[in-house]
Amino acid sequence: MLRELGVTHVVWLPDGESGFLYQALAESPDLHLVPIAREGEAVAIATGLLAGGKRPVVIIQSTGFYESGDSLRGMAIDYHLPLLLLIGYRGYNPHGPTDDSAARFLEPILQAWELPYYLLLSDDDLELVRRAYQEARQRPGPVAVLLAREYQA
Repeated sequence: MLRELGVTHVVWLPDGESGFLYQALAESPDLHLVPIAREGEAVAIATGLLAGGKRPVVIIQSTGFYESGDSLRGMAIDYHLPLLLLIGYRGYNPHGPTDDSAARFLEPILQAWELPYYLLLSDDDLELVRRAYQEARQRPGPVAVLLAREYQA
């Protein structure tokens, strides 16, 4: 689907929530994987790609999203960059509260930063990726898709 949307680069540090995507993306000749050492670099690298006329997507875990906060706020949000964030929802529990602060804080932070987001639970929800990508380009500004653990099973 990312190819169909015109995505050129995937800025990413694989983790437990999004690692299942690695093989599929690595085999795609049309997508360039841009490995990073820390998630805090992701938004800055994606910003550079956007400035160069490319169409990146960032894939990070929720804890990496927290680490990326300053560059996300200072670049992507303040400059209204059309950036799709695929965020591994570490600790997500569909049955109620969780003790994992990585999960408890994610949605409240997205709401506080006024970042639209969608929750991907199954293949039936894949259209949300397309919707979020198009929304990021139309706003313009970052939009997130949260990859819940249910999706990876």
